[in-house]
Amino acid sequence: MPTPPTPTRTSPGPTVAATGTAARGRPAGSPAGEGSRTGPRNGVLLSVIALCTAVTAANIYLAAPLLGLIAEDFGVAPSAVGWVASVAQLGYALGLLAFAPLGDTANRRRLVGVLSGLAGLALVAAALAPGLPALATAVLVACAATVVPQLLVPLVAERAPAERRARHVAAVVAGLFTGIVAARVLGGIAGQAYGWRAVFYGAAALTVAIGLLTAALLPAETRPPRRARPLRTIAALPGLMRSSAELRAACLRQAGLFGAWSALWTTLALLLTADEPFHLSTATAGLFGLFGLVSSAVAPVSGTLIDRFGPRRVVTSGYALAALSLPLFWLGGHRLWALYAAAVLIHAGLMAGQVANQTRALGATAKPASANTAYVVTGFLGGASASALAGPAFAWWGWNGVCAIACVWMAAGWVGGAASRASAASA
Repeated sequence: MPTPPTPTRTSPGPTVAATGTAARGRPAGSPAGEGSRTGPRNGVLLSVIALCTAVTAANIYLAAPLLGLIAEDFGVAPSAVGWVASVAQLGYALGLLAFAPLGDTANRRRLVGVLSGLAGLALVAAALAPGLPALATAVLVACAATVVPQLLVPLVAERAPAERRARHVAAVVAGLFTGIVAARVLGGIAGQAYGWRAVFYGAAALTVAIGLLTAALLPAETRPPRRARPLRTIAALPGLMRSSAELRAACLRQAGLFGAWSALWTTLALLLTADEPFHLSTATAGLFGLFGLVSSAVAPVSGTLIDRFGPRRVVTSGYALAALSLPLFWLGGHRLWALYAAAVLIHAGLMAGQVANQTRALGATAKPASANTAYVVTGFLGGASASALAGPAFAWWGWNGVCAIACVWMAAGWVGGAASRASAASA
């Protein structure tokens, strides 16, 4: 069984795909980091890549803190716009399938520039959207193009000296998670001050500017040209899932965890900004995104615990923490302190499960890159489906309905993972 690459221990959810291309991308016999002599200094390039990762990752969660403002602008109920957040996650999953396989073969300079330009155009289209269907379509395209981090992490690992590789990848991971938090916090504050359309315009400008700067600074490709076969890679994923019970278990359990988090976190702004019981402003509600910083502290601890006790125990602990958060989220429908506690617990559980499940997925087969693609896509499909149902559930049954969706996804993920392991044991 192959050993999963080091970067997976510091990878947050939504995930950074440590595709294992680093070793393949380096010319035979060349030391790690040799490419630094043909381009900008590693420190400058690493800082720009981390910034690019933060800006692009923010686009996936840009709409979540703005749902109340979007609903008010279009003259619809807040619960009627919740599905836009799920479209963003679906777009990201589709982008992973369409573009992530190209990272092994395509010119990364050109691909990063094209994807950044496409995302920028789509964000401008979102800002100009006259209604929800047009907004959702633009968000779908923008998030499908927001897979630039999946192309850059292998490059960082490829250029880093072996003794500092994990720290370099961790810097990019930190950038990604900073972007997610910034989307929740700064997006809400800017939306309250200037309107939700201005937030999308600003995101478009940042995405294009930083994306093109990153593309310009990327080192020249030294890999021999190979024909990209993304459709063949995608077609092989179901068979890979069927062949590995360990991979299925990791995928299903993370889909359950991420689905529960997505259902709660994408509709939390609707609860907090509703007239009853809290009636917070969009800017104040966006500050709840700061609780996501818990994941930054949990990620390295999870990696250490996995090394010592194995990923299965850490997955169980992560599920236990997330399960403890669910009754607190339910109580948080009327008690703000309960939401504080629940937010800490679910982020800790989500991150522990993410690191452990990704470690299991990457070590489950002899094709870690394909296994990671299956893992990331499954997780985001779980998140997209849960958040798509969370909006209607909030409209019909209020916050209790959202908590019920989270409970169902958590239970389904755990049972599905257990069933996969049981089928492998009986085979």
